[in-house]
Amino acid sequence: MGAERALRMEPWVVSLSAMHISVCICTYRRPELLRALLEALEHQATGDAFTFSVVVSDNDLALSGRSVVEAFAARSPIHIVYCTEPRRNIALARNRAVEHAWGKFVAWIDDDEFPAPDWLRILVAAAERYDVAGVLGPVRPHFDEPPPRWLVDGRFCERAEYPTGTLMHWSRSFAGNSLLRLDLLRQHGSPFCAEFGLGGEDVDFFRRMTSQGHGFVWCNEAVVHELVPPSRWTRSYRLKRAMMLGRSSLKLGGGLALVKSFLAVPVYLLVLPVTIVFGQHVFMKYGMKLSGHLGRLLAWCGLNPIKERPG
Repeated sequence: MGAERALRMEPWVVSLSAMHISVCICTYRRPELLRALLEALEHQATGDAFTFSVVVSDNDLALSGRSVVEAFAARSPIHIVYCTEPRRNIALARNRAVEHAWGKFVAWIDDDEFPAPDWLRILVAAAERYDVAGVLGPVRPHFDEPPPRWLVDGRFCERAEYPTGTLMHWSRSFAGNSLLRLDLLRQHGSPFCAEFGLGGEDVDFFRRMTSQGHGFVWCNEAVVHELVPPSRWTRSYRLKRAMMLGRSSLKLGGGLALVKSFLAVPVYLLVLPVTIVFGQHVFMKYGMKLSGHLGRLLAWCGLNPIKERPG
């Protein structure tokens, strides 16, 4: 099935009087996690205030998510669209999902996340209360078994949270748990820029939208959880991810960010050996900072040691 086609699951009936939301999921070779997420979405409490359907954008040329979607559609009342983007690029996968979305809002959730039962209802209520272009919520880590102590002590899997109603700066914004107006996503054709194929495409989107005067607020009650498997507990994963984020930040931060990295790298190289005295989590904290700055400098030099997003 080509990238321009989508598999629509029928039959489906929706109330035309209700607000509609398209829940968009970009997936890549995580069929079991995708299955768990789809099952979790079946338990969303709408209170009859809105309806929702699901769009799965598969970024895998081998269509690893298709059988999961077909099996889900065969037994679930939720309408689901399966589309593909064979070019390995998260920005293009997001754009493909937007093409097949409909309704007033798009809710984004990653394939390694699962929502609280009232997730959508709380996001919608916040969007209506604050009358904004979009709402963002917290992504909290979930471990199936205890992770290494250094990972917990360094809080490397935790993300910043804010009081509900906080107007978000673009640099602190992300799509992993968000509700965005569909008309905003479609006003300029493809909303996410392909040059951010390894990540940062969502931050770039928020930067461009806030520069146009659109506002986005935080809702701390709209919770999703991110599964953190053992493959993400390794030091190499954390360092590669930091380097990838550093690469993306060059496009976002401009010349000032580059100057900062030129100054920071030699300092971190000197400080890093000493930090091990204060614990592995401190050593990794500064090692990740160093990797981020190195990633930015390597991107400026046209070098790319990270060919794919860390899994």
